[in-house]
Amino acid sequence: MSPFELGTDGPQVIVVGVDGSLTSLHAAAYAAGMARRQSAQLYVVFVRSTPPMAALSPMGFASAQRALDETQADLRQRILDGAALIGLSVEFLTTEGDTFAELVKVADKVRADAVVVGTSTQAGHRVIGSIAVRLVRLGRWPVMVVP
Repeated sequence: MSPFELGTDGPQVIVVGVDGSLTSLHAAAYAAGMARRQSAQLYVVFVRSTPPMAALSPMGFASAQRALDETQADLRQRILDGAALIGLSVEFLTTEGDTFAELVKVADKVRADAVVVGTSTQAGHRVIGSIAVRLVRLGRWPVMVVP
């Protein structure tokens, strides 16, 4: 009989999606804590997706792009600074496209053991399904949904 093993059987690669919303920041904090406790690699994913209405005018598109640039830069700096404070290994990735598809692509590429997302605050997601619900239905990884 083998002795009790002290160690971890938890996730070693964690992917978290952030978009600047309060719930995504809660998800990032939860994922960071989990990664720190498990000595796991954390991948923070920011997906650039231009709102459909912004594409209707060149001014709206340019304004939306500037806002995305600012949000991305701010999130990246805040996350990397926070990770450095607690000695956490973090990679901040930026992709462009559909948020669900991009999170799936990154999680598959890095061979994620867990995916963390915040709850959706958009009313339309009650009809077409939130990213969290779609990730759970896909069933490839444990998915944690943080309020």
